[in-house]
Formats: sequence, C-alpha cells, structure tokens
Amino acid sequence: MFAQNRLSAWVAGVRKQVALPLRIELWNGQQVDFSADAPRVTIRLPRASAARYLLTPSLSNLGGAYVEGAIEVRGAASDMIAIVNALARASLKSEGAFARLARGVAHDKRSDAAAIRYHYDVSNEFYAQFLDPNLVYSCAYFERGDETLEAAQLRKIDHILAKIRLRPGQSLLDIGCGWGALVLRAAQRHGARCVGVTLSENQYALARERVARAGLDHLVDIRLQDYRDVRGQFDRITSVGMFEHVGLRHLPDYFGAVHALLAPDGLAMNHGITTTDPDNGGAPYGGGEFIGRYVFPQGELAHIGQVLKAMQQGQLEAFDVENLRRHYARTCAIWTENFEANAAEIRRLAGDKRFRIWHVYLAGCSYAFEHDLISLYQIVCGKAGRPAAALPWSRKYMYQAQGRAAAP
Repeated sequence: MFAQNRLSAWVAGVRKQVALPLRIELWNGQQVDFSADAPRVTIRLPRASAARYLLTPSLSNLGGAYVEGAIEVRGAASDMIAIVNALARASLKSEGAFARLARGVAHDKRSDAAAIRYHYDVSNEFYAQFLDPNLVYSCAYFERGDETLEAAQLRKIDHILAKIRLRPGQSLLDIGCGWGALVLRAAQRHGARCVGVTLSENQYALARERVARAGLDHLVDIRLQDYRDVRGQFDRITSVGMFEHVGLRHLPDYFGAVHALLAPDGLAMNHGITTTDPDNGGAPYGGGEFIGRYVFPQGELAHIGQVLKAMQQGQLEAFDVENLRRHYARTCAIWTENFEANAAEIRRLAGDKRFRIWHVYLAGCSYAFEHDLISLYQIVCGKAGRPAAALPWSRKYMYQAQGRAAAP
C-alpha cells in the first residue's frame, strides 16, 4: 500500500506538468494512464518493489530496470525514449554543474581490447540485422535525407576519401577499420595501398574474407592490432567511430600517435562522437551512465573544443571541421527501424538481455543526436607548422571529387 500511495502521488505530480501517451500496469492489475490519448508505451511493474524505478525515472534507472527484466516495457523504442526523457524532466531536479562530470576511465591496451570485444564481438550476424549490407557502423552521410542507408553509407565513405584527397598509389591507414568497408572502397575506387586495424576478432575475420573475395589482397592488409603498435608512415590516415574509446586523458597521445604515423605532407581525418557539454560531461539524466554500464564500458566523449585542443597538443593542425549531427540522428533512426523489423531474429542471435540493451541504446542515440545532447564531427588535419600554401583555398574540391565518385 505504501508503494502504491507514493506512486499515486508521483503520477499526480507528473500529470500536472505533462500529458503523455503512457500507461502503467501495476502488480495488482490496476492501470494508470497519463493522458486521455491511447497509450503508445506501456510499463508493467510485476511487483510493488519495482515502483522505485519510476519514482526516480532517470534513463539509467529505468533503462537498467528494463534491461535486467525488473520492469516490462512495450512500445516502439523511439516512443519509449521520448517518454522516459519527459518523465525525467518532470520528476528529477535540474542537473547541477557537477552532475555530468566526465567519469575518468582508466585505459590500457588490455582493457581497451576487452571493451572493444564486448561491444563488437556479439556476432557479425547480429550487426547484419540492422546495418547496411556493407556493415558500416558509423554515421552515414545524406544529401536529402531520403536515401537508402546503403547509398548514404557509401556516400559517407566517398565524402571522407574526397576530403583527404586520396590519390592512386598512396598509402592509407584506417584506425578501427570495422568490417573493412572504407579500405575496400579506397582500394577499389582509388588504387590506394591500405592497412586496416581493428581489435575485434569478428571484424578482423570477416574483413579479411571480404578482401580476399574482392581480389584485393595485394592492396589491402587487415590486421588484428592496436593502433599504438602500428609502425611506419602513411600518406593518409582515417579514424571513423573509434576515438570515443581512447579516453579524455589520452586524446593528446592519440593524436600524437596519428602525427607520428602521418607522412610530412599527409592528411588525416577523424570522425567521432562528441558531447555537447563544454565540461566533457556525459549525457543528461543518466543516459551516459547507462551507455557506460551496458554498451561502451570504456567509452568517453569529449567536447569538440577539447578535441581540437588535444589535436593541437598532438602537433596536428585542424583545417576543416564539419558537424554531422543531423546525419547521425537519421542514421540511428534507420538502425532502430531495422532493429525492430528484425526483432525476432535479433532475440534469437543475441538473447533477451542484449536485445533490450540495444533496443534502448539505438533509439536513445537517435534522440540524443536529434536534441543536441551529443554530436558528430569530421575533422581533417595535417601536421602543424606547414606553410599556408599546403592548405586548400576552399572546400570546393571535396564536392567536385564526390560528383565524380557518384558514378557506379
């Protein structure tokens, strides 16, 4: 009775602030609706003790309760995330200056490799259920927003290769190469000599298989290797969706490693997620805590200002910075749609708990990009100290090159 009384008071407080298409089903069979509209999301509390998750409805509390099976949630993931954010705003105090401070994660080669394998080595079949056919697991690039995911991912790769002015015969290092889509494209379309490194055994095996199937063994070398162990110099370096795993304190060293691997007149491109909190804090209302606990155990996001500072500390000069936040909101929305369309197969491949983790995670990312809680930047850079003539006059060359690449 005590739990039900507290819950009733909480419901009344939320209703005064916002009407939500939400229904709560209690352990005793009672139902509580938060508006006159038909519910789009239903949360079932199987026992009275589960009421505590709603009373402090942070994304971490409710997300964790859903993942662990302490509560049941029905509805589309995008609706779930929007409603939980509304509950958090209506129920929790505004976060103070210290509520979102960076977590400060310890990083070394062993723990970084373990974190990468936790996230990426679910199974290649799992990722194939919601990614495009080339298995590109990073922000796509749209011109209109209605392109297919496959087309937008290929355009993203071509956008990157145009930005770094890749030329036939040049050497290219792709740090965190995933399943090899970028290096395959660089070799096929530009005749580049490519090295791709990953810490995921699943990605490594399939990427090597794809290279062999394409007959590109003479141009593409896929390695199961930490970028810190790579030796030599490269004309071009790309890093797509990888530096989020580096750690805030290690960003200058990361960019220093890129500097050491880059040829004197070379170009590098870093594509990665950033926080919009200038103090490098996590996403609000426990969103960052949920991701750190269940999705990216070693992940840390820096603000774009911190990234540019660390890049300069690593002796690199940034000369082109592009915000692709809208593109990642769209990408994650498509991934979420694909995920839900293939829900039965994903449950079979990954199990109920991992299904629930990713159900929340993908839709949560789309919401966060849509509402400016996190962002995505591509930064093109070269070694600092070069003469001004080494820099392009304008960005026109990027789009001219893409127009040529658009042909099959």
